[in-house]
Amino acid sequence: MPDGYVHPDFRKVADVFLAQLPAGRPGGAALCIHHCGERVVDIWGGTRDKSGTPWTADTLSLSFSTTKGIIATLLHILASRHEIDYDTPVAHYWPAFAANGKARITVRQLLCHEAGLYSIRRLIKDAGEMRDWPHMLELIERAEPVHAPGTGNGYHALTFGWLVGGLIEKVSGKPLAEVLDEDIVQPLQLGGCFIGVPDAALDRCADLIVPERRPREPGESPRRRKPALAQQIVTTALRMGGFDPDSIEEAMVPPGMGRFDWNLRETRQACIPGAGGMFDARSLSRLYALLANDGELDGVRLLEPGSVRRFTEVQSRARGAVIPLPMHWRLGYHRVFTMGPRTPRAFGHFGYGGSGAWCDPTRQLAVGYVVNSGVGTPFGDTRLWKINTAAIRAVDSVPALIWQWLRA
Repeated sequence: MPDGYVHPDFRKVADVFLAQLPAGRPGGAALCIHHCGERVVDIWGGTRDKSGTPWTADTLSLSFSTTKGIIATLLHILASRHEIDYDTPVAHYWPAFAANGKARITVRQLLCHEAGLYSIRRLIKDAGEMRDWPHMLELIERAEPVHAPGTGNGYHALTFGWLVGGLIEKVSGKPLAEVLDEDIVQPLQLGGCFIGVPDAALDRCADLIVPERRPREPGESPRRRKPALAQQIVTTALRMGGFDPDSIEEAMVPPGMGRFDWNLRETRQACIPGAGGMFDARSLSRLYALLANDGELDGVRLLEPGSVRRFTEVQSRARGAVIPLPMHWRLGYHRVFTMGPRTPRAFGHFGYGGSGAWCDPTRQLAVGYVVNSGVGTPFGDTRLWKINTAAIRAVDSVPALIWQWLRA
């Protein structure tokens, strides 16, 4: 068994987690699950770097787009206090944002990925610029939408963080990290929730472990390799279906991304709220446990009653640019992927590399998962999907249903 605690009703979830830990190679992960407000799974295993340093209970891991769900929740807290309105133009709070056709973009459109501002390649010349928070906000102010705002969705894979994070700063008048600490971390007593890791927590960070690229074949161009046949087939099929695969690179791969090192201290301490959050699984699960319980947990209320249902209503079921499948966008969250069970009310955000955090208010279930090895899609991969499936089946079993009834 991995280290930690597992409630007997969730043993099969731990089995799925354990089977996915890397065997004979570096890499680790952590999983935390809350059910009916109580922690029922809290496990970890594997290594946090290539030298074999064991993963521990408080290890922090880069979680890429899982970060988006955190800053979306932070904005919802401001909205719950009536400091911001979803249908008000962003420029009302951030006047400089109005430039170049953005005056009428609403807060709702930002959260639903309908602002047309997903193109990172039109925004910066090198990925290293992403570490410069003031610089990125200035570029966002000067950016021009790719399409008319509100006419469709296109996943703002990287720009979402500067758009929503910048808006939070303008409304609050405080640095994003300070708002996160005051409005989420301290009230919920989260031990591992950072967008910009402070000095005192740097020694807790796991390294991102990526597969080594194969050696270049003799005569093969160092600049661009020929795509594999399978990739060519997929690309052709997407184009035939009316989807432009080039939009993926436009939103996710800024120039110089191949040289960008996520493990550098300066990257870990930078404010990159669309992709750079460092979390432990406990913090993710605990925050989503609050969302699963209508904004209250252990006597701490961060959102007004009824607000969670409102901001997690599906805004769009249409397929958009960048992602070739419908994401059922809510205000800052997307659908939850499983290997079978239906989750119509579940919401959250998954990340490239496999991480993810989500909840299902119907089942009073919340899941947080962090991992540092393997390559997934922009929205997790089958490792997380299998864990989600096992967790839902555990909750839907007879013992868990009785437990939930007794607590009601």
